[in-house]
Amino acid sequence: MRTSARNQFAGEVAEVKQGAVNDEITLRTQDGLEIVAVITHGSAASLGLAAGKQAFALVKASSVIIMVDVVKSQVSVRNCIAGTVSAVTKGAVNSEVTISANGAQIAAIITNESAERLDLANGKPATAIFKASSVIIGVDQ
Repeated sequence: MRTSARNQFAGEVAEVKQGAVNDEITLRTQDGLEIVAVITHGSAASLGLAAGKQAFALVKASSVIIMVDVVKSQVSVRNCIAGTVSAVTKGAVNSEVTISANGAQIAAIITNESAERLDLANGKPATAIFKASSVIIGVDQ
């Protein structure tokens, strides 16, 4: 699989909570992370999603928000992944920030002003957050 999404997580569906319109999918990655996605019930059915099925999650770097000094219980976002900044690449307007967590890498694109305000640098703790509705789920055919 090749995509333009910077964040690609392979794993196994841990749980499917079915709804009338949307389903909540929990994917447990090979690195032990749990990624929660909300997709339409029709999409979950057409992909054959069920506990134990191999799948992958995609999240665009522009959908990832970086926070410092945050506790998961303080935000409504379902995906809060705490880790350590492993890279900050500054561009003309934006910076790419990579967070390492449990062996996984999560990339975010944020403004240079935000990277400076948060004092992001290699080795500093940070949390990547993204909404469940920002996650795309896929399966190999």
